[in-house]
Formats: sequence, structure tokens, C-alpha cells
Amino acid sequence: MMNQRQWISHQNSRGIHTLSALSELSVGTTAVVESLDLPDEIGHHLMHMGFAPEARVVVIRRAPAGDPTVYSIDGFEIALRRETACHIRVRPQQEGPR
Repeated sequence: MMNQRQWISHQNSRGIHTLSALSELSVGTTAVVESLDLPDEIGHHLMHMGFAPEARVVVIRRAPAGDPTVYSIDGFEIALRRETACHIRVRPQQEGPR
């Protein structure tokens, strides 16, 4: 389990972004999925539920004890345990024209 925030700089075609683990985001935060660092079976399952690169994810709420956390992605609310969410890398949602 991660006890401290891990920030990673990542460069893609749109520039350099600071990545963090999905599990480290605060309730109400919106981010964009960059990558899933999970075994294939789990990664594919999550991708079928909407956790794919470039998907927008919102942290909705945490359980009273802090785990699991409910995320909104692609119109669905999905609860993930910290041990899974810490392997999903996200970048901040960029504000832009709507």
C-alpha cells in the first residue's frame, strides 16, 4: 500500500503532465485516465467498465473507513479498493473550451 503520494512526469503528444495514482485524488476531483498498471485480466476488466486511456473520471465519495472509493466514469459509478486504484495513473483534467 502506498503511504505517500507518488507523482510522475509523463510526456505524450499533448505535452508533459504530472501523473498521480487515482487512489490519491480527493473527493470531487476530476482527472483523465492515462494508464493502468495492473495484470492483464484485471486491466481488461476495468477497461470494459470505462477505465480506458483518455476517459474522464470523477471521485464521488469514500466509504466511512476510507476504502473503497466510488468513481464516476462513462456515466457509471464504480467502487474500487485502494489496492486497485493505486495502479491507475491519471492526470489533472485540463480546463478548455466546451
